[in-house]
Amino acid sequence: MTKYELGRWNLKGLVANPKSPAFERQIKIVEKKSKAFAKIKSKLNNKISSKKFLGILHELEELDEKLSIIGGYASLVYSSDTQSDEATSLLTRMTKLGSEISNQTLFFDLWWKKGINEKNANRLIKDSGELSGYLKYKRLVAKYSLSEPEERIINTLDVTGSTALVKIYDKITNAFEYVVKIDGKKQKLTREELSTYVRSTKPKAREIAYKELLTKYSQNKGVLGEIYQNVVLNWKDEGVDIRGFESPISIRNIANDLDGKTVNTLLSVCKKNAPIFQKFFLLKAKMLGLKKLRRYDLYAPAASKTKEKNYQYDKSVKRVLASFEKFSPKLSAYAKEVFVKRHVDSSIRPGKRDGAFCSTLSPKITPFVLLNFTGKSKDLFTIAHEIGHAIHSKAASDKSILVSDAPLPLAETASTFSELLLYDYLSDKISDNEKKIMLSEKIDDLYATIMRQAFFTLFEIDVHKQIAQSTTVDKISKTYLNNLKEEFGNSITISDDFAVEWSYIPHFFHTPFYCYAYSFGNLLALSLFQRYKKEGDDFVPSYISILAAGGSKKPELLLDEYGIDISSSRFWQDGFDYVSEQVKQISVLS
Repeated sequence: MTKYELGRWNLKGLVANPKSPAFERQIKIVEKKSKAFAKIKSKLNNKISSKKFLGILHELEELDEKLSIIGGYASLVYSSDTQSDEATSLLTRMTKLGSEISNQTLFFDLWWKKGINEKNANRLIKDSGELSGYLKYKRLVAKYSLSEPEERIINTLDVTGSTALVKIYDKITNAFEYVVKIDGKKQKLTREELSTYVRSTKPKAREIAYKELLTKYSQNKGVLGEIYQNVVLNWKDEGVDIRGFESPISIRNIANDLDGKTVNTLLSVCKKNAPIFQKFFLLKAKMLGLKKLRRYDLYAPAASKTKEKNYQYDKSVKRVLASFEKFSPKLSAYAKEVFVKRHVDSSIRPGKRDGAFCSTLSPKITPFVLLNFTGKSKDLFTIAHEIGHAIHSKAASDKSILVSDAPLPLAETASTFSELLLYDYLSDKISDNEKKIMLSEKIDDLYATIMRQAFFTLFEIDVHKQIAQSTTVDKISKTYLNNLKEEFGNSITISDDFAVEWSYIPHFFHTPFYCYAYSFGNLLALSLFQRYKKEGDDFVPSYISILAAGGSKKPELLLDEYGIDISSSRFWQDGFDYVSEQVKQISVLS
């Protein structure tokens, strides 16, 4: 039987040694294809045949794939060691190459958006098969496009502008080392290692861990705040002032191919349902024998009076795979492939990027997954989450690279659904007491991935306005603290040191307004999972079909095919009704 071991991923199948002549040849091939693509400019006109047009799209697909592979390789190498000068240099070089290629192929994108008339655009869309949604979307966002020279300037300056700022943020924060004294033992820890104490059974350990984490960010709030304000201003200057988007969040909404009304409805329903989680936190305090939770205690395990269980990596992976197998052998096979091909980086190392992610470089290549496995129960669900992303990519692997990636909100659906499958699989095999503990952890996670993310987005909406009108880091922190107080009400005691917590949320820097995608994906997954529990195996083909669509259809239209209206408050409320039932269930078990 296969044994899964902690270790690094195998990237050898992507590119040759970056120091070798073979790697330089790979780059030359991409540059050559880009120059050849530029020659099609003279063929673009209103009368171009559907056959020639599709041929051009296929050339673009091939170029995108080759560039994605070498650029993705650089990104993966950098993620596995952000302190490496060689990895940093390679990533910078590949980012610059990506910008240059984007500039060379930009003319086609702009021609499709603005250079062809409506009648002929519709003719070509009709004959484009699975790419029709992609082409319609490009026409939709045409009004936000600039002239070719202007787009070239933005692409070029991004390399040393916002992209460079985010890289500096990563380099600074990933170099942080945390020194703590817990149980009389002094330790030097990475952020991932420190984060395990946030879920410690000991209140003092949780407090020490949070204080050390927040102190490090507070000590660096000047430079991190300066980076953030410039990232936000860049987002506004380009998106709102230059391109003409209605608001900072509308830039993300349109990138996600979502209607603003849908996102506003989602956030409104989330805000309205904050009391559900507040009720849970009051209940959890009683479970822990406390009068009231402090913010330090938010993720305290329900089994605080028993020794926290550690999980072996091999058994954890096998449990995740078994939960997929129970639902669909096809999806389980997709998941197993990621491990068999050694496309997982799971061990913890100094300099390695924090957190976890799944990266798909091409529909033809098995996705890569980064984990930081510490052996805690949350790590089982992190495996399920990230492998869920990989399953989504594998399900859509027959799609063009232009439409294989689902927009962000849908991209979080498979990951969350996979966590629900794991919970369902494990809950059948444990005692009532263990179930109570796991259910508490599950609600903790639902809070973290629904309510917390929605309030993150509400904070971003406020703070982007604030920064646009000129502000200070202290005022940003005050805004964040007020956001926390509204989120938790009277259910949790929040100390002022959490005011700086915003500065260690990477998504705020990397991808503004990303976070509501988690709320969207989780609530959608809850809805889909409830259908699965009602319909059983009959539901499986529908679920796989939703995943297999990738990004080929607008989310509202895709989900409408399966009777899901995401513009309706009632739909989102259904998800919260499920959470409410889970809170009632844990109350009974307690």
